[in-house]
Amino acid sequence: MAHQTVGHVSADDQDGPLADCPDSALVPPGREPRCPVDITLAALGGRWTPLVLREFLRRGQATYSELSAALPALSDKVLSDRLAQLTSAGVIERHRIPGWPPRVRYVLTSQGRALEPVVRSMWEWGMAQRNTRRRSHDPSDTT
Repeated sequence: MAHQTVGHVSADDQDGPLADCPDSALVPPGREPRCPVDITLAALGGRWTPLVLREFLRRGQATYSELSAALPALSDKVLSDRLAQLTSAGVIERHRIPGWPPRVRYVLTSQGRALEPVVRSMWEWGMAQRNTRRRSHDPSDTT
């Protein structure tokens, strides 16, 4: 069996879901991305963004206070930025609740729900890496 290197695309895969983006789809930072992977990274980019999304996937909706309590290491400024980013990307929607004091509830959109397999894959890959690291640092492990 021949070994395939990372980045190798067989003739059968050239038009597949991981086909290379044409050069015209690759744009410098600050411009609207056109490559599908770049579009996904733009929506999920930035430290904490995938973890904020994970909270929405677990809950479906949340208030700012609920998210802040669920992610206590996250500063208010970063949480506000990430909520704005996810809203702009169409991943969540911001709903103002009438009354005083004014309250806001953020709700996961269908586009946001469609990211569940992405986050699940990130979780599974991370679990495998964590387990591999634990085994490599455990002197009693003889496997």
